[in-house]
Amino acid sequence: MSARVTFAESALLDLEGVLDWYVSQEASDVGRRLVGEVVASVEQLASFPESGRIVPEFETPQLREIIHPPFRIIYRLDGERVRVVRVWRSERLMQEP
Repeated sequence: MSARVTFAESALLDLEGVLDWYVSQEASDVGRRLVGEVVASVEQLASFPESGRIVPEFETPQLREIIHPPFRIIYRLDGERVRVVRVWRSERLMQEP
């Protein structure tokens, strides 16, 4: 199965925030490298959409995550589509809206 992988605006803003933070720390090369690694981790989901674990805070099979230290990459399974919804620091817990 090959799933279509997309990023929600919230995830794109998260990645932008990561870049901005590393720029503010005068380490933009580190920020670009980390964002590239996150994107590479997400690309695997096209072939293996269920490879991430179920997000423990919700225990909903459609809401999954892959860990790429120091980040949690949260995504939603919708049939043949994978939608990355957040990219957060690993220590951050998700909360229901």
